[in-house]
Amino acid sequence: MTAHASSVNSLVAPMFKALGDPVRLRLMSMIASVPEICVCDLTSAFDLSGPTISHHLKVLREAGLVDSERRGTWVWYRVRPQAFRQLGALQDISAAAAVKADAGASPSG
Repeated sequence: MTAHASSVNSLVAPMFKALGDPVRLRLMSMIASVPEICVCDLTSAFDLSGPTISHHLKVLREAGLVDSERRGTWVWYRVRPQAFRQLGALQDISAAAAVKADAGASPSG
């Protein structure tokens, strides 16, 4: 594994861990579908308590997937574009590894 791949892996592992929960994955999908969204709108979309939703959002924030900004009573969330670039870098590394593996495979016939 290259140093770059190892670095990317250490950055994206917490992101995948955070997205491993169905509630957080759905929250992330909702946040990513708009430029920004109020926690009040996120909470109303679930049959969960406000503190439970806040905990899930904290996990997403700590994983580097979303940013938040308090405006008066409410907190607004938006996707961190850097997070998607980092996840995309992992895809690039995986694709390069697949090409390399395919090039080394012997033709069957």
